[in-house]
Amino acid sequence: MLNRVIIKVRKEIIDKSLCGFNMANNEFREELDPQSSVNKVIGIVSGKGGVGKSLVTSLMAVKAMSKGFRVGIIDADITGPSIPKAFGLSGKLGVTYDQLMIPAATNTGINVVSTNLILENETDPVIWRGPVIAGVVKQFWKDTVWNNIDYMFVDMPPGTGDVPLTVFQSIPVDGIIIVTSPQELVSMIVAKAVNMAKKMNVPILGLVENMSYFECPDCGSKHEIFGKSHIDEIAKKEGLKVLAKLPIDPEVARQVDAGLVEYVEAPWFDEAADYILK
Repeated sequence: MLNRVIIKVRKEIIDKSLCGFNMANNEFREELDPQSSVNKVIGIVSGKGGVGKSLVTSLMAVKAMSKGFRVGIIDADITGPSIPKAFGLSGKLGVTYDQLMIPAATNTGINVVSTNLILENETDPVIWRGPVIAGVVKQFWKDTVWNNIDYMFVDMPPGTGDVPLTVFQSIPVDGIIIVTSPQELVSMIVAKAVNMAKKMNVPILGLVENMSYFECPDCGSKHEIFGKSHIDEIAKKEGLKVLAKLPIDPEVARQVDAGLVEYVEAPWFDEAADYILK
């Protein structure tokens, strides 16, 4: 009985705290520096870790760059940043005379900010509390020189905690892509991400299933290593579009680990990119 009362009270507190986030007046919105310009912001989210969210962020940014757009990435996974590694970036971000951060540029010109580009060593742990992490995410947005960016991709940490909340409140997100994997548990996980987006009035652009299958290089047959995919039925239930089903490809993993994600050939991602990058 006591547990039910506690759950009820907590739900009332959560509902009250979230009701303000649905307001159209954007009272928590952070403005870009006057020197910056960003046209569209797309968040990449997942309900759990290890599903390839950063890979999807990287591939979408690369596809956008190949289409002639100016592209930026905010690595908002503050405690577990992986974007610099995928692009082979190291060193530290530059700073302007008025103390604004200058994004690092990849080989093809994608602008990136990440905690791994401000730490003394990339292996240093980020042991910060929630408010500090939220503050860094805001600084990556408002205290950075974003030069005429057409598409900004925000790689968020998994779950529905502080950082996704901060991003949805502080940054004018035009839509999100939800990344998942082919497991039974995925239905509940996707539903959590979907429900958060709805509470925050953020459009869901679609779903991407990573590690969907393995294609045999010898015979071309497809094998569902992690079990049968449920993404189509989940998409139908939630009224969403399946943007792409990404295969398990050792060559892709090798290139990403080597910092060569910009040179990954990903024809299975073309349709998703064409749909998003209009």
